[in-house]
Amino acid sequence: MSKLVYLVPLFPLLGFLINGLGRKSMSKSLIGIVGSGSILASFVVSLLIFFDVKATGGSVVTLFNFIKVDSFTIPFAFQVDQLSSLFLLIITGIGFLIHLYSSAYMHEEEPQHFGRYFAYLNLFVFSMLLLVLGANYVIMFIGWEGVGLCSYLLIGFWFKNDNYNYAAKKAFVMNRIGDLGFLLALFWLLLKLGTASYGDVFANVSKLSSFDITAITMLLFVGAMGKSAQIPLYTWLPDAMAGPTPVSALIHAATMVTAGIYMIARSNILYTMAPATQTLVAVIGLATAIFAATIALKQNDIKKVLAYSTVSQLGYMFLGLGVGAYTGAVFHVMTHAFFKALLFLAAGSVIHAMHHEQDIRKMGGLKKYLPITHITFLLGCLAIAGIPPFSGFFSKDEILTAAFAQNPLYYFIGVAGALMTAFYMFRLYTLTFLGQFRGTHEQEHHLHESPWQMTFPLIVLAILSVVGGWVGIPEVFAEHAHSLEHFLAPIFAESAKLAEQHHLSASQEYLMMGASTAAIVVVILLAINSYKKYQASDEAAASGLGKVLENKWYIDELYDAVVVNPLHSIAGFFKNIIEKSGIDGLVNGVGKLVGYGSRQLRLVQSGQVGNYILIMVLCMVVFFLIWFNDATIVRFISKLF
Repeated sequence: MSKLVYLVPLFPLLGFLINGLGRKSMSKSLIGIVGSGSILASFVVSLLIFFDVKATGGSVVTLFNFIKVDSFTIPFAFQVDQLSSLFLLIITGIGFLIHLYSSAYMHEEEPQHFGRYFAYLNLFVFSMLLLVLGANYVIMFIGWEGVGLCSYLLIGFWFKNDNYNYAAKKAFVMNRIGDLGFLLALFWLLLKLGTASYGDVFANVSKLSSFDITAITMLLFVGAMGKSAQIPLYTWLPDAMAGPTPVSALIHAATMVTAGIYMIARSNILYTMAPATQTLVAVIGLATAIFAATIALKQNDIKKVLAYSTVSQLGYMFLGLGVGAYTGAVFHVMTHAFFKALLFLAAGSVIHAMHHEQDIRKMGGLKKYLPITHITFLLGCLAIAGIPPFSGFFSKDEILTAAFAQNPLYYFIGVAGALMTAFYMFRLYTLTFLGQFRGTHEQEHHLHESPWQMTFPLIVLAILSVVGGWVGIPEVFAEHAHSLEHFLAPIFAESAKLAEQHHLSASQEYLMMGASTAAIVVVILLAINSYKKYQASDEAAASGLGKVLENKWYIDELYDAVVVNPLHSIAGFFKNIIEKSGIDGLVNGVGKLVGYGSRQLRLVQSGQVGNYILIMVLCMVVFFLIWFNDATIVRFISKLF
């Protein structure tokens, strides 16, 4: 079955071509069928590949040579193993549900823009599939750049709005910063080992010095910081909410932002041999988790809260990678895909019902109008908050337990972030669904549940958010219970041999789970009690720390002052002084000189014969002066007289 792996990215690519080329002539229904059907076909093939890998193990499928120069070869090959097959299911499964949801959410668009949207969406999934399937860093980088391009196209999908275009440009530029790090690491590997294939790199890693390994992993991490929105390259992700809500769900749950996690998990041997880089990954991840959570506490845009939540949850994934809990990080990618896709799509259902209103202060009481959206959103909140037995509990607990074994300080800071997560998510839930409706009478009159194309994905994702974590039940509850860990064991086997193992006693794990869960429940009740009777008139203008958090710690303003404005000033100098006054001045000056001379010369053509005879005589005199030297002129004059 692995031989047919090329079909997985091929179907979305065909969907992109069909919808992209035929968007002006195809109906919306046909566009939706092609766009969604291509991803469903990929999911079916991915499912068959997953069971084949589970039964027989992994393999490398080479399609052709992408680059071949003398003895240097970069094959266009796919890595079909436990890690890639798991990501295939996440990408195509969640991707199909988002495509189906989009067929109703985007139905108001004109047919050609509807087709353009689905073409971009298919290309996005194709690029992510190429990224996770590539058997070497070059193919991964092609997919890496592809998802960056598609994010730009989809964030700026409504391109008539300049603010959306700015958000798309911001995402594109900030990702290029990270991509430079990836590219430098790739060149470093090619220089030192002459190959970029995973098998060859990991088999010959002993040929690299400790400095090489540290430098390569640091540079790869720079790429991961850009794609997966970590400090300091995280500010593009909240602005990415400018795109349609299903796009936000796809970026946050199944594609782009998980790319950095996948890349480091795939490169786990390199990172295990670079303890300094691992420490940096853990510290940056933990700092991002806490920092983004503090911002989410005071955001009022329903999508912005979820966006900063994603940044925070990605921080936990990097914390897991940094402490060597590779399985835990990948596990959290999976569970996060379930509940974050659910939360974004449920938020889209709310926005759809509220006629594009996104301010949660103007909502409230939607529980009775949107029953399916309400219950699914609540389940998503419980999952992300880490309440057992929901999926987020098991994956986040695994990361925090590994962090405690590595450094207890990591654990306590991580728990503080989890408590903030519970608070801002249930603040969001309470302000949106509980209490009295605070919108306009016209909005209230038109409130209704979304169509089945939107509610069906919500129900499926809600079920996955509840039971999806059961594949990773910790072994403290039952021996050999963590089936996902056993499935991924071949991928992380070498790292497990090299890393120092830290194990906690069963009593410690029970105590930590119970204490953190109890604290989270208290925080949830506090959030609900604080906001269930909320009225917009009761809210005073934010001040002090609250104002700082509302303004996102003024990081965007800091970047503008330190980076953007100086660059604009430098660009203005080159534009006005160097280009316009210098280069343009020189080029235009030559043209002006020629024009001036021509205007003066044409005055000679006066039409008066006397003037022409005078000019002719003067020209003859000049001619004689040029062609006869002084002696010749003297002899000529003496002969005349």
